[in-house]
Amino acid sequence: MLKAGIFTLASQLLAIIIVYLAFIILFSLVSIVLSFNLLFSIILAIFIPTIAFILILFMKIERRSSEIESSIPDFLRQLSSMLKVGLSLENALVDMSNHGKGPLYDELRRVAVEIRMGKSLDESFNNMAIRLNSKDLERSFKIILNAHKSGGSLSDVILDVSDDLRAMLILKRERKAGVMMSIMFLLIASTFAAPFALGMVGVYSSFMIELGKGGSICEIAPLAAEIYLIMHSILAGFLIALIMYGDLRKGLRYSIPITCSAFLIFYLINNFGAGFFGLL
Repeated sequence: MLKAGIFTLASQLLAIIIVYLAFIILFSLVSIVLSFNLLFSIILAIFIPTIAFILILFMKIERRSSEIESSIPDFLRQLSSMLKVGLSLENALVDMSNHGKGPLYDELRRVAVEIRMGKSLDESFNNMAIRLNSKDLERSFKIILNAHKSGGSLSDVILDVSDDLRAMLILKRERKAGVMMSIMFLLIASTFAAPFALGMVGVYSSFMIELGKGGSICEIAPLAAEIYLIMHSILAGFLIALIMYGDLRKGLRYSIPITCSAFLIFYLINNFGAGFFGLL
């Protein structure tokens, strides 16, 4: 939550607990009215807001990290200008943290406080890079700190790092734009096309059973379709993460919403599709 920039108050935690209780009561009432399994409804009432909260948290972390990375080149260019006028690195960072706005400058204020409390500049910046989980920021500050220790032209080094980071950001934007068509195809296929087609398998199986021509294949087909749909949705999420970021570890944040939305469409088609198409 700290990585996402969420500083939670006691009132906010109380609101989260109230939301959980509201979901449990709502799903319990719905299960009683529609004769659903009460235990399954309570599990859904706990599972849905938990997953939603985790996904929102990941989204905020990603958005905050992206905002920080996009502001690093301008920050470094400003830092280089302040060093050229004669300020030391520590004084320049403190001055920028006092006047800047945004998540990067919030972290700089924390670094300034840690330095005043006795931590070294290296340790404070290493802690900052760990909190933000940004490889670009970590690499940039390592170069700056090494240049600071060696006694070279720090302002020129920082300016070169700023130009390199700006070029990397442009390449990232171009890469995302180039793969967006593939991402949209995967999303449409995994969240709508596949669950609709597999839901129609369940509709056809029910239709054949009603006609008295269904066999063991018709009875097991809906279950097989559910298993395949879950596997397909999870793999699609990991494939999207691999295409966009080149990192399979980020696939879970896509697999969960894709699986939930695909399973919802499958459930609606499988249970209500026959009546909608006038087959039963």
